[in-house]
Amino acid sequence: MDSFLLVIFQITVVLFSIVIHEVSHGLAAYSLGDPTAKNAGRLTLNPLPHLDMFGSILLPFLTWALGGFIFGYAKPVPYNPLYLKDQKYGPAKVGFAGPASNIIIALIFGLILRFLPIFLQSTILPELFSFIVLINLVLAVFNLLPVPPLDGHWLLLTAIPDRFYGFKSFYLRYGLILFLLVLIFVLPLIFPLVFQLFRLIVG
Repeated sequence: MDSFLLVIFQITVVLFSIVIHEVSHGLAAYSLGDPTAKNAGRLTLNPLPHLDMFGSILLPFLTWALGGFIFGYAKPVPYNPLYLKDQKYGPAKVGFAGPASNIIIALIFGLILRFLPIFLQSTILPELFSFIVLINLVLAVFNLLPVPPLDGHWLLLTAIPDRFYGFKSFYLRYGLILFLLVLIFVLPLIFPLVFQLFRLIVG
């Protein structure tokens, strides 16, 4: 495949993987009684309503140009936790829905790759499917980190008993600092974990 077409393919995969991630948040919220995302027109796989000028367009090109790897993000799907029928676990369910969608995509294409017929193994398909698996594993693992504004922080907040209100308040107040520390010290550890998961799925 021509290198330009390969880059276009990779950007498309990143874009739709992120869109599916965000739509999954909205669908989970809608299933729990919150129509915010639906009313905003965000329960669609059409990427246009989800595009963020920097995160969806400039960042993927910058990460590819600077490091040869494509990464990005879309506009977060809006939701109102006050509408959720399940006030205790609802936010965690909505938060986990995004990474779960990426894990499912990674499993589907990873298992296809694992059992790909021999006559297709010499084609471009293994390279294309490998990228789909990798980028979705990166999105899932990264977003499950338990720091705001990532999805994992909803799981942590749900797991911490309400009596630790002081810790929750501190945690949310200094979430941005925690996020920056994670980017510096934890992000480099994500890729070895992703490659381990990739090998586990693909074989």
